[in-house]
Order: sequence, then structure tokens, then C-alpha cells
Amino acid sequence: MPLLQAYNISYQLDNGDFLFQQLSCSLSNKRVGLVGRNGVGKSILASILSGEQQPSSGAVALPQSVAVYHQQPPPLLSCELTIAQFLGKDQVLKAIKQVEAGDCSQHWFDIIKEQWDLPVKLTRQLKEQGLPTDVDFPCAQLSGGQFARLKLWQLFASNVELLILDEPSNHLDVQAKHWLIQSMRAFKGAILLVSHERKLLHEMDEIWQLSGLGLQVFGGNYTLYAEQKTAELQALERKLASVDKQKKQLQVQTQKNREKAEQRAAQGSQLRKNGSQPKVLLDAKKDKATAQASNRTKNEQLRRAHLHNTGRSLKAHKESQKNQKLYLAHTPTRSRKVISIHQGVLPFGRTHPISFQAYAHDKIYLAGKNGSGKSTLLKTLLDEISLQQGELQLNTPLYYLDQHFGVIQGDLSLLDNLVTLCRGLKESDARTLLAGVGFRRDNVFRLGHILSGGEKMKLAMLIVSHQAAHPFLLLDEPDNHLDLDSKLMLAQALNQYPGGFILVSHDEDFVRESGVQMQIDI
Repeated sequence: MPLLQAYNISYQLDNGDFLFQQLSCSLSNKRVGLVGRNGVGKSILASILSGEQQPSSGAVALPQSVAVYHQQPPPLLSCELTIAQFLGKDQVLKAIKQVEAGDCSQHWFDIIKEQWDLPVKLTRQLKEQGLPTDVDFPCAQLSGGQFARLKLWQLFASNVELLILDEPSNHLDVQAKHWLIQSMRAFKGAILLVSHERKLLHEMDEIWQLSGLGLQVFGGNYTLYAEQKTAELQALERKLASVDKQKKQLQVQTQKNREKAEQRAAQGSQLRKNGSQPKVLLDAKKDKATAQASNRTKNEQLRRAHLHNTGRSLKAHKESQKNQKLYLAHTPTRSRKVISIHQGVLPFGRTHPISFQAYAHDKIYLAGKNGSGKSTLLKTLLDEISLQQGELQLNTPLYYLDQHFGVIQGDLSLLDNLVTLCRGLKESDARTLLAGVGFRRDNVFRLGHILSGGEKMKLAMLIVSHQAAHPFLLLDEPDNHLDLDSKLMLAQALNQYPGGFILVSHDEDFVRESGVQMQIDI
């Protein structure tokens, strides 16, 4: 029996548009991956399937216990919760301290029960997770990756029947991602995974793809899903070619029929002039020919309309499947030294001195564990933070793209953002660039604050790469919120980009496909 079932669920936006309609699904496999392009509604669907949000119509049958991991950090990070408080262990730890201090009230023993080893056990577990071992450490001071691991660790320790994970690998370093995969394998309950991470999707037994066409189910893991998608695209290409061939054949046949009708009409006129046949017979033949011509015309029109509708439907299907392209502006070919750090010591993270040089066209991967100081190094290059010691020399404009796409102005449209923030860019060129990443026609007037994370990243990358000064790019996990197609698109664009960049990412496939030429370990 399915663990979770959804019946004809729809979700309508405030403006009256439907994000999706009449979706039905049942979760029978223990490991299911949910994929789809940015903005299609994966997170909202996951929220509805978890029971956190109600659909506009339809119903969901849930298991008795469900837990959810949200891709964006909750408001907890702005509070003063400690690690112990977040894990719900603070009262037990307090009780143990009271007893150790000599307070033998029964109240404290009732709280502790059999958890006398909690301080030692918790310290060991936090160390194993790569987290601060101080249980009073504020959650607000954890890095994004550290907090993600803390939350995931808590969820995997739960005993729920269904765990819904919405982009759990965002912000996790390579080691933490390996831990995540092992934790998913060991988890006894079912998992519904919303992700663009191929390594995680390889762990799934079934893939659900959400698109404008609805919810499609593909048996097997990501490899089988990709093979089926390729076969589907090839089949679409063949069907479109067949429709085009039939259109041409219909056009040729229509022309032949028209020419034959004109010949018969000319022959009838000649016979009428010669008077060799009775007028009654000629009129009957003319009426019959007219009726046949009318039927042929109607059939041709119906056939033409059918082929047109079929072709339009196939093209719409193909449009939803095909890869987009991201055109990054080219920079001059002359390379020069642009960044130099000698024996630099960061104020946070790594304590050992760092030395490296970068040239204008270098593509650099900045690697390191969560909390090691990668973002600190980028902010040091931007002169927002100073080195504790050492020497830094810059000989280039820099453009920093943070994880939250702060470059985008929320009250401006896509088109206005691009034209305003890229000096000298014409509106016609801006529209072409936006169309290349899927924003066509009236979509260019959508405001920045309503864009999904992946949509913001596409716009931000266009803005960053089309600066007149040709800056050296500082990319802080630009792939975090991108769907599978967009992540591949960005990787290919960075690979072909003639300028230089420093890239922070925890997706090994994305890093490799981006064409990095050197690695700096923090």
C-alpha cells in the first residue's frame, strides 16, 4: 500500500494563474527523487505533500509521521538558540549540571532519567559531525553548511515514516555530502528528495519530474531517468520530422489537385464553346466537380489544422525538454596577473598562511570544508575584511556574486535589472540574452522579488558577465539553487567563458564541468 497519496491536487497563485493542476501521485518506493526546472513548483508541491500547505483543490493522504527539511534556513538562525536548545537537550544538560553541583532534587532526576552520559555522548557526536563541540554555541554563528548538517543530523535521528528533503545538499561540503548519502542509505523510513544533485539522485529508486506537462514518473535512478529523457527527446524529434514531412506532402498534393481542377475547368469551358456536348450534361459535370473540389478543400483544411495542432503540441513539449543556453560576454584575450596573496592569514577559518597568484583568465576552484574560511577569503579580496597579516595585491575590478543574489533589485523587472546594471547594454540585446535563459515575451517584465532561486541566479549571471569593465568573477556557490538543466547550462557557459573566476561550490560534477584549471585548498 502506498505510504503517501495525492489526488488531483492543484495550486493557484494569487494572480489567478495555476502553478500546477490535477496532479495525482502515490509514493510506494522508499526512495523517490523529485526534479524539475526552477519555478515549476517543486518546493510548493513538497510542502503540500508534507501537509504543511494546503492545495487549492484536491486531497493528500499522509502517513502518521512526516518530517521536512527546508532548503532555506528557517528563522532560527536569527535567534539566540544554542546547539543544545536547537536539539532539545538543554534541559537534560542543565539538570545534570544541577545534580553535579549538589542539588539532589527529584525534579532533576526525573528530567535526566537514563541520560547521564549525554554530555560526553553529545560532545563526541558534534565532533563527528564537524560541528562546534560547545553545546552552548549559538546557532546564529554557524555557517550555512554547519547549520544544514545540524538540522539534517537531527532529522535522520528521528523515527518518522516519511522524510521530505528539499535541496538538502545546498551549502554542504564534499565530506558532508558523503555523510548525507550514507545517512540516506541508513535511514529506515521513506525519503522524498527534492534535488538537482546528481549524486543524490543516483540513490533513488524512482524519479518524479514536475513540468508544465504535469507529473511524470520514471522508474529507476538518475542514470535511467536521463536515458529515458534522451530517448523521449529523440522520439519527439522524429515525430516533429514526420509532421513536417506530412505538411510538405499535403502542400504538394494540394497544388496538384488545384492544377487538375484548373485543367478540368479549362476543358469544360472549351467543350461548352464547341457545343459538342449537351449543356445539361456539362452543367451536371460542373456541379459534381465543384462538390468534389469543395470536399477536397475541406479535407485539406482539416488535415492542415490537425498537423498544425500536432506540431504545435510537439514543439511545446520539446521546448519544455530542451536545454537552454547562457551566453556570457567575452573579455579581451590578453592575460595578466590580477590577484596576488603572499603569506596571508585570514581573520576567520583557516589559521595557516595562504599564498597564491591568479591571472586574468584563470579558472580557480576554492575548496574547503564548511566554516574553513572560503567566503572570508572572497570578502578579503573585496576589501570588506582585512588580512590579519600578509600582503594582498589586486590589479583588476572584481564582481562578487553571493549565495542570495543580492545584485538583483527586487522592485525592478528582469529587463530593467539587466539594462540598469549593465551599462551600455541595449534593450534588444538584453531581451535576446533573457530569451536565451528561458525568459521570453512578457516574462521579461516579472519583478525580481518574485523570481525563484534558480531564476535569480540566471539573471545574476547575465548581469555579472556583461559588465563593461570585464571584472574577475568571484562566484560563491552559484549552483546552489539551479535545476539540473540550468546547472549543466551554467557549467558549460563557465567552461567556455574566456575570462577568469574563483568558484566556490560543493558539487564535484559542476566544478569539473565548469572547466576549472587550478585548485586552492582552504
